[in-house]
Amino acid sequence: MSAYKDTERGSWYVSFHYNDWTGKNRRKMKRGFKTKKEATDFEHHFKLEQASNLDMTFGDFWEVYTENVKPKIRYNTWCTKEHIVRTKILPYFEGKKMRDIKARDIIQWQNQMRSLTYDDDEKEYAGTYLKTLQSQLSAIFNHAVSFYELRSNPVRQAGSLGSGQADEMLFWTKEEYLRFIPEVANKPVSYYAFELLYWCGIRLGELRALTPADFSFEDNTIHITKSYQRIKGEDIITKPKTKKSIRNVVMPKPVALEIQDYIASLYKVKKTDRLFPVSKSYMHHEMDRGVKASGVKRIRIHDLRHSHVSLLINMGFSAVAIGNRVGHESEKITYRYAHMFPTIQTEMAEKLDAQWEEGFNV
Repeated sequence: MSAYKDTERGSWYVSFHYNDWTGKNRRKMKRGFKTKKEATDFEHHFKLEQASNLDMTFGDFWEVYTENVKPKIRYNTWCTKEHIVRTKILPYFEGKKMRDIKARDIIQWQNQMRSLTYDDDEKEYAGTYLKTLQSQLSAIFNHAVSFYELRSNPVRQAGSLGSGQADEMLFWTKEEYLRFIPEVANKPVSYYAFELLYWCGIRLGELRALTPADFSFEDNTIHITKSYQRIKGEDIITKPKTKKSIRNVVMPKPVALEIQDYIASLYKVKKTDRLFPVSKSYMHHEMDRGVKASGVKRIRIHDLRHSHVSLLINMGFSAVAIGNRVGHESEKITYRYAHMFPTIQTEMAEKLDAQWEEGFNV
């Protein structure tokens, strides 16, 4: 090891040579360690990373994964991933060597995750959340398999955790929405926000990013090009969730007139000002207020999007057309909302009957 005492500063430093990813010999120097052990540990971990040696611990590989992956994904997506890893994964695997983690270790972790509860009522986590936890862990091992020569992904061998679908999809019928919306009409920002969420099916982050420049009232179109998030106390504007999410949404004419009036009512509003500078907690509070006054069932803010899709399905629109409007692939619309689409099995059977009869009558 190449740790040295810095007598002037009263600390330790390391200075050593290593081969980078191109095979070129380089020198690494780092100061400021409080102890010799901290300095030598740094050198050991650094060399393991450079050598892509899977004898490194899961915690060390997480730092490698962070360096590789973080620049490639949206900031808010990374924050979610990081929170899950630091609270639900690192406490179990941080000190274990990557190559020593087996399927049996993953199964033990899965059982721990299934037993977790939250809130004072000790509610169990939803199957969809458990599936998300496993997906994040699997992504780290997939990265090790693809780029660092780990032989296999033990998460895949351990089997599934959780469920890909929520136990129940909640939505409002048009009649329920029309009972709800008058109860929040005394607050314009709430009223117009709910109007756009229900009648246009946009996401809450997309709504909160909207500015006057995003509206074209000549053709009553909203241009969805960005999303707003409040992360770690900062206002973050990002691209929408997926490439498919960048889209134009045509508003119903009455809604377009409402939004035009709303913008006109705002004092000295600029083209780049956010029209709905409200928090998630504000929207949840307004949902609670309207639900209590109207007597309709409580749904999540995101369920207004389900309500919009349900409305379009009942109007007879195809999965492709609906997917284009809400920013989803048609396959996902078909899979997620399959139970809402009208069945045509009877019609198919009747037409096959006719074909059968025609065949025998020739």
